[in-house]
Amino acid sequence: QVQLVESGGGLVQAGGSLSLSCAASRISFRINAMGWYRQAPGEQREMVATFTSGSSTNYADSVKGRFTISRDNFRNRVYLQMNSLKPEDTGVYYCNAKLGYPENDYWGKGTLVTVSS
Repeated sequence: QVQLVESGGGLVQAGGSLSLSCAASRISFRINAMGWYRQAPGEQREMVATFTSGSSTNYADSVKGRFTISRDNFRNRVYLQMNSLKPEDTGVYYCNAKLGYPENDYWGKGTLVTVSS
């Protein structure tokens, strides 16, 4: 069973930085995409930043220029560096992997990021 484990969430003041890490294990299928989503209280889950199989990156407009996604293919890890954090960045951040064909979605349990004003 694929496992995705996030770490690095916490409480930070507005303008501060946090770094998230996702460790993937037991992956035996092709990784089509891997990245980060978030869900604010009372809101739907939304894409934050992802890598596609072609190594291109996608960012939500709200985080462009502030967040950077990176990865370590050898260790099957994905990172999210979050700078200039805003209160509206508050939410549970989930690691996601889209694997195989037909494609299946896998999710971590999430890590809470709280940005105080």
